[in-house]
Amino acid sequence: MKNFSSNVQGPRSRYSIGRNNNGYLMLEILMAVAIFSVGLLAVGSLIVSTTRNNTTGNIITQATMLAAEQLQNLKDTPNIATLATGTYTDSNNPIGHQGNPGGIYNRSWTVSDPLLNTTSRRIQVRVSWNRLGQNRAVELTTITRGNGT
Repeated sequence: MKNFSSNVQGPRSRYSIGRNNNGYLMLEILMAVAIFSVGLLAVGSLIVSTTRNNTTGNIITQATMLAAEQLQNLKDTPNIATLATGTYTDSNNPIGHQGNPGGIYNRSWTVSDPLLNTTSRRIQVRVSWNRLGQNRAVELTTITRGNGT
């Protein structure tokens, strides 16, 4: 009986075919960690950017709602002739997002008579604020005949 065990070789590793591969596994691990780190940095900056944009959007929405609320209050004047022309500021300035004193917003409005008669008024409401050293504002304008129209 022949002994075939001397001709049988075990499974060959792809790293051990005819060359010295000491250190390749460590190099592959270092490259994988570097690629993974770049990915994590990208996700981290995305999270910071998204948070900043959400906060900015929230502030702009609150300012727009404050301007729309004041605009509607002025439009609801039953007799538009009683709405005197001029520039006014909110007595509660600075105001919060619900119109209460003590926030970051300053609200003002201007009432004018563009047609020079007593049947309509032009109302311009401005809500301004300062965030991170930048002055921002939202401005809404309408022409009304009073009674919410």
